[in-house]
Amino acid sequence: MATLSDNAPSSQARSATRKPTAARLRKELNILQTAELHFAQYGFEGASLELIAHDAGLSRHNLLYYFASKEELYLRVLGDVLTQWLAGMSDLLRGDDPAEALRIYIRAKLQSSRERPHGSRVFTREVMAGAPRFGQAISSQVGPALAADVQAFERWVAQGKIARVDFTHLMFILWSVTQAYADQQAQFALLLGRPELTADDYDTAADLIYRLVIRGLQPDTAALAQ
Repeated sequence: MATLSDNAPSSQARSATRKPTAARLRKELNILQTAELHFAQYGFEGASLELIAHDAGLSRHNLLYYFASKEELYLRVLGDVLTQWLAGMSDLLRGDDPAEALRIYIRAKLQSSRERPHGSRVFTREVMAGAPRFGQAISSQVGPALAADVQAFERWVAQGKIARVDFTHLMFILWSVTQAYADQQAQFALLLGRPELTADDYDTAADLIYRLVIRGLQPDTAALAQ
């Protein structure tokens, strides 16, 4: 038997013909924030539309007016997380000073982990499952951004400012270590003997990560002198 979500038109299709009102945008934001918490805790399979709707102060029927299915809601959450991440990456590695660019980049990534840990966990769960629902978006959106960052590193190598390493894997390492402060926040806080990580903890991590990376990129002065 067909369900409401089987027959309901996409929420994007419903809203394409009219500009969303401020009230609608607030309602959607409330749903998305609630769904982000549920998907972070239970994953896509374990999350329930009924419980998401309940915690958002809606009926399931009302939630499906805004998002036609659980998958549409899940993809919207992931899309918002990715958009924020890409905005944080934008132009951070485009300057002339690699040390300053990396300092800003590392702090921005850690700030994102601190401010939106649940979104990070939703993204991590999807990737750990093999990105079955979001793989195409990752390839098409993250791939070009990564390529641009690698080109920036290569430019700095050509200018003699840094040593050449595998810059793609360097970016993978930066993503992993900064995202760990979202995904493993509870463990880190527990081992530090506090209820949660503090702003000072994130500052300490940022300074240490920066020092390790920048030292590893120091150019070989002997080679430059030849």
